[in-house]
Amino acid sequence: MILDLNHVLEQIQKDKGISKEVLIEAIEAAMMSAARKKLGFYGDLEAAYNPDIGEVELFQFRTVVEEIEDDQLEISTDYAKKIDPDAQIGDSLGEKINSKELGRIAAQTAKQVIIQKMRDAEKDVIVDEYEDQLGKIISGVVRRYEKGNLVIDLGKTTAVIYKREQVEGENYKTGDRIQAFLLEIDTRARGQMLILSRRHPQFVKALFEMEVPEIADGIVEIKSVARDPGVRSKIAVYSADSDVDPVGACVGMKGSRVQSVVQELRGEKIDIVLWNADPARFVCNAIAPAQVSKVIIMDNKHSMEIIVPDDQLSLAIGRKGQNVRLAANLTGWNIDVYSEAKVEEMAAFSKSRLIELLGVSESMATLLYGHAFRSIEEISEATKEEFLSIPGMNKESLEEIYAKATKVRDDAKNKPEADAEKTDEAQKEDASALVRDPLDTEAETGSGVDLDSADLAIDPLDEETTQPIEYEAKTEHDKQAE
Repeated sequence: MILDLNHVLEQIQKDKGISKEVLIEAIEAAMMSAARKKLGFYGDLEAAYNPDIGEVELFQFRTVVEEIEDDQLEISTDYAKKIDPDAQIGDSLGEKINSKELGRIAAQTAKQVIIQKMRDAEKDVIVDEYEDQLGKIISGVVRRYEKGNLVIDLGKTTAVIYKREQVEGENYKTGDRIQAFLLEIDTRARGQMLILSRRHPQFVKALFEMEVPEIADGIVEIKSVARDPGVRSKIAVYSADSDVDPVGACVGMKGSRVQSVVQELRGEKIDIVLWNADPARFVCNAIAPAQVSKVIIMDNKHSMEIIVPDDQLSLAIGRKGQNVRLAANLTGWNIDVYSEAKVEEMAAFSKSRLIELLGVSESMATLLYGHAFRSIEEISEATKEEFLSIPGMNKESLEEIYAKATKVRDDAKNKPEADAEKTDEAQKEDASALVRDPLDTEAETGSGVDLDSADLAIDPLDEETTQPIEYEAKTEHDKQAE
């Protein structure tokens, strides 16, 4: 047995946080398993930890009988009295088994059982300790890289930041302090159970919760976060208290609070915008720093068209579309950005098409365009009730326009099918003409094809094509003459 087992158990309890009782239970189960495997005992066995000597004692219990039928379950009275002079027939007598008899293989079996029990107990400890910290920030020390994954020492256990959860451009050395977002506890993992992330959008939110007391107290709320990791983030903040400026609270005195977050994110830019229950106002705030001239909302598509001054277009879109993409992620709306000049051009084209196809007046086309019915498709895709509810227009006129738009749409759908049928028929006729018998004089004559002119129609520069066809045509002509 292990010497000074009490000290070993106390050290494991201190390092791993596993209770001494759980460890003792694991060792007792391991000793029982080893004894049955080595000695072949199937009788009544019992393992008990003796703290006085720091050893797990193993006992085999047998019943005292006059005649033994099974030596693993029964013991004779003479042998029983040697162990206990007061033993009586029918008593259950326990005899201590020498642990040295178990041998090396049995000891290895016991070791495996103990290790497995310790792993299971350690998992339970980790889950109990870190379950409440899910979605929060954890600090640790960088230990090593494993196939691109970052192993973090948290003290009692280790965690991992997978390569997919790291920010491109961030590099760490062994011994560096690091903060990360606790993303998941994977109890099925063989290695590190705690999965951390520095890439997740909620990491930004958790950093602000640490830096801004008003957020921790619930006075200021972060409604949503959009992030392009390592480059730029946008957060939407709101406060139900009219006396509190949520944006100012997150920025801090001379930008002290937001700068702390930026430093932790290694220079990532952060836009703090004011959340608004009105989607249009919220989108205008989210598209900042660009100024918005007009917003067109299309509820059926859950999208918005943002119209900005010509000189603000590139600012609204951002580098490689970053600004508008983050604004869309932040608000949850599909956003299209147009300049005023482009919108005027599109409006003039759409109105002219409405006038041309529906035969409406210019003022009527302007009214339809103003209610987001800018094409035949948009009119015909809307329900009749929705279209007839346009204010400021006669219902009879609207019904007539809706009927025309539906007819134009149906004609446009049917036209490609008709054209396709015509094309198929033409191809069949051409194919039948090509398959004619070259000796059929009536067919030649009836078709109106002159062999000489046919020869002239061939590309004179295409020698490979011209020579064979010319030769065959003259030969057939000569045959007919003969």
